[in-house]
Amino acid sequence: MNSSQFSGNKVGNNKNQPALILASSSPYRQELLARLKIPFLCQSPEIEETTLDGEDAVAAVMRLSEQKARKIAAFHPAAIIIGSDQVALLNDCILTKPGNHDKARQQLEQLSGQNVVFNTGLCVVNAKSGSIQTGYVPFAVKFRKLDAGEIEHYLSKETPYDCAGSFKSEGLGISLLEKMTGDDPTALIGLPLIRLSAMLRNEGIALP
Repeated sequence: MNSSQFSGNKVGNNKNQPALILASSSPYRQELLARLKIPFLCQSPEIEETTLDGEDAVAAVMRLSEQKARKIAAFHPAAIIIGSDQVALLNDCILTKPGNHDKARQQLEQLSGQNVVFNTGLCVVNAKSGSIQTGYVPFAVKFRKLDAGEIEHYLSKETPYDCAGSFKSEGLGISLLEKMTGDDPTALIGLPLIRLSAMLRNEGIALP
């Protein structure tokens, strides 16, 4: 299990703070966490990210977020670990990552004019104290009516094949939307920084 540093600062430059580890290989979550200007490591938990039979979206993201954080905590007994997971819902149906151009096109055709809710789970584990904080942050978007030409033009400019919903709100994908509703727009990208900041402060991590 490999670790990588992702911060403009040297890890451990504050001797009074425990190591902070993001249990993810997602470049989107890494970029979000870097906004907080605190040193951290990244380590992929390498778990099976599937929902259980009969499990709803909120229960799934909270379970998977905690599972990710706990797995990394087992290897770092003095660290604070962040786990996160996201599920997108269209009419109570889970949207998967498209994986390729054709599936992304089909998904955007399906989402045209529709409301989608992104549920993002969050877990912070203090491996030393045993403290576990969990929660989730919903964020809703409404897609505007999209014609075939707009969809193809978007997919020619951006390749959101690793994104549930087939769009990147932090990029050109924002142009596909008519409306956004929620308390924390960073939740839509995959790591709700407002809730996370509160959790980290609870663990003694120095933030403004």
